[in-house]
Amino acid sequence: MTIHPSASEGYALGASIYVMGRPDYPPAALDWLRDVIGLRAGRSVLEIGAGTGKFVPVLREAGATVLALEPVAAMRDALARGFPEMSVLDGAAEAIPLPDGAVDAVVCAQAFHWFATSRALAEMRRVLKPGGMLGLIWNVRDEKVPWVAALSAITDGWESGAPRFRTGAWQRVFPAPGFAATGEQRARHTHVGRAEEVIVARTLSVSFIAALPDAARAAVERQVRQLIADTPDWQGRRRSPFPMRRGCSRFAGWIERGAYCSPNNARCALSSSSA
Repeated sequence: MTIHPSASEGYALGASIYVMGRPDYPPAALDWLRDVIGLRAGRSVLEIGAGTGKFVPVLREAGATVLALEPVAAMRDALARGFPEMSVLDGAAEAIPLPDGAVDAVVCAQAFHWFATSRALAEMRRVLKPGGMLGLIWNVRDEKVPWVAALSAITDGWESGAPRFRTGAWQRVFPAPGFAATGEQRARHTHVGRAEEVIVARTLSVSFIAALPDAARAAVERQVRQLIADTPDWQGRRRSPFPMRRGCSRFAGWIERGAYCSPNNARCALSSSSA
């Protein structure tokens, strides 16, 4: 298994702060899981790159049986502690430790850009049941807000080629054999909390920031704290919003004709995009 150094090092060091700093997902994500991905009682879903389990509660609320796969040991340990009754697998997207046709859906939340390869997609197709669904979802910060753009400017210079959603490079693996696109949806979302959580901890949980030498990471933290001090939106408030937009890309499997993708099935219809 090959794990990008920024992920293997950064997430190993930053697993504990990841739990505090990363946002949950908007209510629209549950509708997407049910209406597009088709999750419900009696069906199973594998989350690849499950991290510490931020998306697991939403998957469970959809009613399906949830399995989680996470290659970084520190993240996997945190996931197992948080959800001791769930099946947590040690593996990677390119080598999934499940038999053929094992699950009804595969979901990647905030993770697909790390393993957007044809080999990984072939593995996902292998473990999907005929007609199974692949769903990709990200929480994306809204850089139209000036202080959010300023925060990104502080961190972006340190990325050193680490795979990121924002580059769009993950899209190059599509179209892919066995998958047909079903459209994209976007919805507004806000992470509300103390600046220490939603800005400082979130920044320090970014893989390539967590992997920095101590002095460099401390310098980033000082810049972030100065930004908070200089931002009127955060003055005199214990809790404030971190605005985001949610990008939600879905791909429906057509491994075998019929199954889930019939002409009258809304789950396979193109969905319109909205701001």
